[in-house]
Amino acid sequence: MANNTSFPCAIILLFCVSIFLTNSSHAMQSFNVQRYGARGDGRTDATKPFLTAWSLACGSRAQSMVYIPRGTYLVGNIVFWGPCKNIITFKVDGTLVAPANYWSIGNSGYWILFAKVNRILVYGGTIDAKGAAYWSCRKKGGYCPQGARSLSFSWCNNVLLSGLTSFNSQNIHITVHHSSNVRIQNIRIRAPSGSPNTDGIIVQSSSGVTISGATIGTGDDCIALNQGAKNVWIERVSCGPGHGISIGSLGDYANEEGVQNVTVTSSVFTKTQNGVRIKTWAKPSTGFVRNVEFRNLVMRNVENPVIIDQNYCPNRNGCSRQGSGIKISGVTYANIKGTSTTPISMKLDCSGSNPCTGLMLRNINLTYLRRSSASYCRNAHGRSSGVLVPRNCM
Repeated sequence: MANNTSFPCAIILLFCVSIFLTNSSHAMQSFNVQRYGARGDGRTDATKPFLTAWSLACGSRAQSMVYIPRGTYLVGNIVFWGPCKNIITFKVDGTLVAPANYWSIGNSGYWILFAKVNRILVYGGTIDAKGAAYWSCRKKGGYCPQGARSLSFSWCNNVLLSGLTSFNSQNIHITVHHSSNVRIQNIRIRAPSGSPNTDGIIVQSSSGVTISGATIGTGDDCIALNQGAKNVWIERVSCGPGHGISIGSLGDYANEEGVQNVTVTSSVFTKTQNGVRIKTWAKPSTGFVRNVEFRNLVMRNVENPVIIDQNYCPNRNGCSRQGSGIKISGVTYANIKGTSTTPISMKLDCSGSNPCTGLMLRNINLTYLRRSSASYCRNAHGRSSGVLVPRNCM
């Protein structure tokens, strides 16, 4: 079992603070963005008023709130820099929209960024990056910017993100990067199934991350854990459409941090390309995946419900005929049931140079066309217990 805790001590402290602030609004200073010139008309650029409100709240020694009342606020690229002098609540009752011209935010790589902020609580609201025109540019193969992630937390500690709705990101919806003690709860993420690279949540080089209660439908992974993600707890996620919940892809670089101590539980996958996936490049690497548990999951017409792919090499570019250096060990699949849209519902395709070890299969029931499905194993070693459909092929 993955050695995780879903409520790190710092997150519990944030919850206590948030309850206090909710019940005692007079205990903190409030900086309403409209006071500094923001108009909720969806047309007037509110970037500077937002930054003014943030600067005042961040510089205050009292507990402070940046408040965005009801209305639609047009904002461009915006960075909320820390560190701040006290706990900051960022409360959104309105909707934030990106400029119609995708070049306005598309070249920076981000749209809304919290950087080097400790003790931040972000509540509610809707953000809409209006990514359709950008996706169209990508699909046509035209000259397009790199694309913006909608909401990012970089070098942040003790973060609570609750009640957010994110629509139509140009690129990834939410990223957590070089951060610790982050809780994301009760969120909704939506982009069309054909929208390119619109991952729901990506966690990289971060520790102590909890994702609890999320409805995610996108054109890419619902959640992806990349290099350096550790002590991650994911629960109560409704995923679909999309590419499932993935660890990776890993191993694109020779020296990468590993991924460890991950639990994915009590989640449902509906008409996704994958269910739970570990994906690594077929290249030499010093990285690893270990101490992972996928349990209590439901698959509803999923193409690849359970998959390890250590031979990822799109277009055979730079990795043809090589083995993955990522070492996968100690991965458990338990209490997984549902339906597959392909005959092989469990594919464990591990590296020839670094076989998977310590895999555990327990109580799996995956059917195909109301019949038993099949499994495929290569270089996969471990054990099984309980009822297994498909059969153990290790």
